[in-house]
Amino acid sequence: MDLRVFTEPQQGATYDTLLRVARTAEELNYSAFFRSDHYLHMGAVDGLPGPTDAWTTLAGLARETERIRLGTLMTAGTFRLPGVLAIQVAQVDQMSGGRVELGLGSGWYEEEHTAYGIPFPKEKFGRLEEQLEILTGLWNTPVGERFDFDGTYYQLKDSPALAKPRQSPLPILIGGHGAKRTPALAARFAHEFNIPFASIEDSERQFGRVRAAAEEAGRAPSELVYSNALVACVGRTDKEVARRAAVIGREVDELKANGLAGSPAEVVEKLGRYAAVGSQRVYLQMLDLDDLDHLELIAAEVMPHVA
Repeated sequence: MDLRVFTEPQQGATYDTLLRVARTAEELNYSAFFRSDHYLHMGAVDGLPGPTDAWTTLAGLARETERIRLGTLMTAGTFRLPGVLAIQVAQVDQMSGGRVELGLGSGWYEEEHTAYGIPFPKEKFGRLEEQLEILTGLWNTPVGERFDFDGTYYQLKDSPALAKPRQSPLPILIGGHGAKRTPALAARFAHEFNIPFASIEDSERQFGRVRAAAEEAGRAPSELVYSNALVACVGRTDKEVARRAAVIGREVDELKANGLAGSPAEVVEKLGRYAAVGSQRVYLQMLDLDDLDHLELIAAEVMPHVA
């Protein structure tokens, strides 16, 4: 089981805080640092000092880290035109020496669009499909050739299809709970399928759908990585678990039911049950970004037992 760090900076974090978390994660041998792509906080927090842009953040981290992989869960397809996103991601991949992964979703949080004047179209899934066609088309077009695309939502003509990412192919993550269209899209475009905040039973069901969609598309299901994103709240004692749960405004029993909470041994056991249904990678949602001891505890007492 591969463990990665997943942050939610819209809830309140500076770039310096994110850099500190990313560097700590790198030192502790987590395989990746990922962040959400949101411009507005959620729930009973003020979000101060305000949002940070996902790809601006990753560009900075690309130059200030050395080994850890970097990416988004998930970039909102509504935020950026696909041609612009292709250039941004390619540039950050070059800046990192080839350590970037793109998680791309359709976008869903209407309030943040309203707050910052971003259009929120009714039909988002069809746009996402065209965005994936454009991104992969631009990156796969040989240097010196041109790329054209005439879709319902986007049109590109005579594009030089530059810049190119350092990686070829650059890993793309697609995720979600949709029963038909999401697995089909993952089968066509994804290197990894991620299901966020899902039970073991729901994960098994969705992984099965993606495997079936891959086979139907003529692709070996084993070509994809299957992963989960789950909130983490780990402590050596019940008191420590309760303290960490209180800081993030959650109840211990709820976290144990819906996330990875409890002692290191409890978390190792639950990760084993996710692995048994096909999960190969878990993104640990770390909601208290000042608690670096939490990262250290998981690295010391969970990671060695699931690696």
